[in-house]
Amino acid sequence: MTETDLSKLNILHNDEDLEILAQMDVEYVNKNVSYFVSLLNSNRSITIRVRSVCILAEVGDETAVEGLSKIMLKDPNHLVRHESAFSLGQLGFSTAVSSLVNAMLNDENNLVRHEAASALGSIGDESARTALVNATSDPDEVVSQSAVIALVNLDYLLTKH
Repeated sequence: MTETDLSKLNILHNDEDLEILAQMDVEYVNKNVSYFVSLLNSNRSITIRVRSVCILAEVGDETAVEGLSKIMLKDPNHLVRHESAFSLGQLGFSTAVSSLVNAMLNDENNLVRHEAASALGSIGDESARTALVNATSDPDEVVSQSAVIALVNLDYLLTKH
């Protein structure tokens, strides 16, 4: 490994992370949503933030939406924002729609915009339709295709209700 590779590892992981990861296992068993949200609102490593958003997709309830939405819109790392969008889609609460629309239309990273579009299709809230139609014109093919797929999924979910 080169010195640059090691430098990148320090950004992704530090010694304190091992202690936090062990505590995360305990809090996962307890389904402590507020604990994982608190890890998002800190200057923790990317490793901790990504793992927290992924765990929230499994154990979270609607109280996790606000924290995940904030991190999706403001985290400096696109991987953390992407995983936050994914988690919001997995949770499926319509309270996430406005934040997901914002990310889909405005995030600088195409993977975040793609995942936000996919999440909107999973949630299936009609209020996202106009934004999804607009996203079909996104210059990035992955994003525009994700918006089309989300619209098809939205139509399907609406026929089921």
